[in-house]
Amino acid sequence: MTAQATTVSASSTTDCAVAVTNLTKVFRVPDGKGGRTRHTAVDAVSFTVEAGGSLGIVGESGSGKTTIARMLVGLERATGGEMAVLGRDRSAPARRSAERNRRAQELQIVFQDPYTSLDPAQSARAAVDEVLRHHGRFSAEQRAARLTELMDQVGLTDRQARARPRDLSGGQRQRVAIARALAADPKVLILDEAVSALDVSIQAQILNLLADIRAATGIAYLLISHDLAVVRQLCDTVLVLRRGKVVEQGTCDSVLDAPAEEYTRALRAAVPVPGWRP
Repeated sequence: MTAQATTVSASSTTDCAVAVTNLTKVFRVPDGKGGRTRHTAVDAVSFTVEAGGSLGIVGESGSGKTTIARMLVGLERATGGEMAVLGRDRSAPARRSAERNRRAQELQIVFQDPYTSLDPAQSARAAVDEVLRHHGRFSAEQRAARLTELMDQVGLTDRQARARPRDLSGGQRQRVAIARALAADPKVLILDEAVSALDVSIQAQILNLLADIRAATGIAYLLISHDLAVVRQLCDTVLVLRRGKVVEQGTCDSVLDAPAEEYTRALRAAVPVPGWRP
């Protein structure tokens, strides 16, 4: 399936977890001559993620994948286009704290390196508890029970839950980051290269964990990755980006088994698993 743009208006799509229409981001960057020039990092990208679904956005470094994630969570402002999460427009920045809190309860992100996204002075338990306290939906007793539930859900022992990031392995730190994101009870979770820094065996554990969480909770995933094998394992649909433009999109089976575009075929050929095709 080649990349025909999704024409549904993001602001009018209420049956999707995420709806993006003609999303564009232009940066002004140094031109090497003392001035600045325009660089289009994301160029009229459109896609949807169904409620409870899972979309992988793939492409080489610099293709615009992470910029899309950053715009959805509000870390970058879009130059043009529309974004909606759970049918609510978020194309404009959230001005009020109540709006920012609501958006955080709708969508969360797990970054590539949990060591830099976790507070080194906080234990795993304290990091997750801070989110529960901030959103203030629980009594002290309920919060303690929910905290224990989250630690169990991501497979952390009581000893690991009381440890600080420096005393945990990379896989354990990523479990903490996932638990912290889930503490806001979001309906959408963005995974920005969330397993790329882990070795293969730990990657498999985290991917299995994420699949189990999705099955148990009905959360929707937006996976940002350069690894088609990871996308194959976790996602229903895939969108291929090159230089900010959509090259190809469709179900994982249709795109990864029979890619229509040479760029997608090159990405598939780069999967670093001897003797196995994604």
